[in-house]
Amino acid sequence: MPITSSSPPAARGLWRDTTGRFGRISRWLHWTMALLFLWQFTGMALKEMLGRTPVSAFFVGTHRDVGVLLFTLLLVRAAWGLYNLGRRPPHQPGVIGALAVAGHLALYGLMFIVPSLALLRQYGSGRAFAPFGVPLMGASEPVAWMVAPANAAHGLLAWLLLALIVGHVAMVLVHRFVWRDAVARRMVGRVRD
Repeated sequence: MPITSSSPPAARGLWRDTTGRFGRISRWLHWTMALLFLWQFTGMALKEMLGRTPVSAFFVGTHRDVGVLLFTLLLVRAAWGLYNLGRRPPHQPGVIGALAVAGHLALYGLMFIVPSLALLRQYGSGRAFAPFGVPLMGASEPVAWMVAPANAAHGLLAWLLLALIVGHVAMVLVHRFVWRDAVARRMVGRVRD
């Protein structure tokens, strides 16, 4: 159902965030990105473990295109988050809440930095780049200083991002099964008013 001004307030509320839960758009962005990150890290892990094989090549062959899609979704997600900033579920007070804020900022920071480095390297390589067939960068002269930062840090920071993602999932499980609070339901429970 499209969101229009003639839609009932309850229907509009299912799409937007509230102080009690994340709406459908936030959830779609979150889970779509989670699946794409799973694809990315599966491919890189297979490449590290198996080397260049048909299986790892299947995943790694889409790495740059999926990376651009993730970066685009991150920008949309950031804009949507800012739009919903006053309505989003609050973090817990105290040290736990401050650690959650720091963890989320680190996740978002790395989700921005890792693909930014890759795009800088791609541009500096001088090779044309057309993710999913859409021309993004034309061929040009290579620029070594643009390639060097990504060669030095893209992979390392990506594995750090994976470690933070694992920590994020671990904390969701702690909230759900140890502390038994409603934090996990904000993103995985039913969307209803």
